[in-house]
Amino acid sequence: MTQTIPAATLKRWLHDGGEIALFDVREHGQYGEGHPFYAVPLPYSALERDVGRLAPNRSVRIVLFDEDDSERGPARAAAARLATLGYTSVQRLEGGARCWQEAGFALFKGVNVPSKAFGELVETLAHTPHVSAATLLQWQRSATPPVVLDGRPVSEFAAMSIPGATCCPNGELALRFDGLVQDAQTPVVINCAGRTRSIIGAQTLLNLGIRNPVYALENGTQGWFLADLPLERDQQRRYHDEVRVTPERIAAARALALRAGVEWADAGAVRSWVDAGERTVYLCDVRTAEEFAAGTLPGAQHAPGGQLQQATDQYLGVRHAIVLLFDDDGVRAPVTASWLRQLGHEAWVLEGGLRSGLALSDPRVPDPVALPVISTDELSRRLADAAASVVDLRPSAAWLNGHVPGSIWTIRPRLADALSRSGPAVTFIADDPRLAAWAVSDLPPAERNAFTVLDGGFAAWEARGGEVRRAPEGLTPAERIDFLFFVHDRHAGNKAASRAYLEWELGLLAQLDGQERGAFRLLAP
Repeated sequence: MTQTIPAATLKRWLHDGGEIALFDVREHGQYGEGHPFYAVPLPYSALERDVGRLAPNRSVRIVLFDEDDSERGPARAAAARLATLGYTSVQRLEGGARCWQEAGFALFKGVNVPSKAFGELVETLAHTPHVSAATLLQWQRSATPPVVLDGRPVSEFAAMSIPGATCCPNGELALRFDGLVQDAQTPVVINCAGRTRSIIGAQTLLNLGIRNPVYALENGTQGWFLADLPLERDQQRRYHDEVRVTPERIAAARALALRAGVEWADAGAVRSWVDAGERTVYLCDVRTAEEFAAGTLPGAQHAPGGQLQQATDQYLGVRHAIVLLFDDDGVRAPVTASWLRQLGHEAWVLEGGLRSGLALSDPRVPDPVALPVISTDELSRRLADAAASVVDLRPSAAWLNGHVPGSIWTIRPRLADALSRSGPAVTFIADDPRLAAWAVSDLPPAERNAFTVLDGGFAAWEARGGEVRRAPEGLTPAERIDFLFFVHDRHAGNKAASRAYLEWELGLLAQLDGQERGAFRLLAP
């Protein structure tokens, strides 16, 4: 039986300096509606896929919670599952999120809350210069226009961008700046979709001692949109792949990291940490996705520097763990580590980086026993003969956008209910067939015999020319527990949603208590 702990004990544990993982095992939409400040999203629907990466040390102290710790809630199911995976110190929060709030502790709306609150603190204390959308437009129309750099990943940049901007994710700024800005007099404006990455990107350049006038675009693309200015779509302007690293830039990055308290560790030291088994060690490759795919260190996760700063809780599940960063240039890892140190993490840089020879074991959970697969042709025949039911486990947004006619959308915590409404022979559609297999493993063995999974998923069905239904209003908001409307509505041309989102970001600092705010370690301006 899993031990439960009261809210007051959890609050003490979060600040006692020991390693701890606080996992919210509700689905993404539920998490985003309200969670403790240090809670990391680990939806039960993807528990086994992500827990090994988020908590690689099976002996780490873990606390799980859901809404109210009810008998049939996901926290109890997740605790049982983690025990079978070898986790030895798993507790549940007594009464879940409800009792946390009743004990007088805050629940925070939204995602990536610590990183976003930190961004607001940086602007407040460092006085990061900013410029409004109207002023930027005037500058762009002048004889000496600024360079506008978008600090988001390429995929986000393509969705919407400031006219004339170039994509250079924050983690790449220090390395690629000289190739994007030709002289020290040109003003530089950093933007993102909202506030955080604009602030952090601009302050990165200022912390490095860049001589150009540097500004954050106030409220990012949302501020531009709220000023009734047009955004570009599907742009591909981005940083240059080829880069020349100067000794001066390497020295500046190292000096910045040292100023933040970052240390370097060689491969031997890291192996000793891992072999001792007492600490959680994350090995993070902060380079681009293309570089990571071309070759990385065994046991590393891809954590591009800008996103690691922006969405730390998607990469690091354990507070007070060792976070080891590496690159192959001597610039990106130290700069990223400087921010993680300020965020309150124990960040190190791997000496020698990609050439260090370090190899760690893969922390991920082994794959489940695969479900039998059927082809799109076979599924089509079964549907024509009324000999199959289809249960779709993809995100609800994907199901609404297009699905096999007659399919039922559901999610792992609600699978049993969906199966009660389907026929005896069920074919699952999933972006990752492992998620279907793990979901089925919750069921009694006698109920698992007739399940199959569609080979190639919905993409294969579409490619075959199978009939596709769309149902933009086919699910109620209450059903879509995986979807956070609060975050997504701002990108759908909804000005009220954009204003509400920006007000949320601006209001985060006021919600922090003294311990939460005191965990940040900002550099002196």
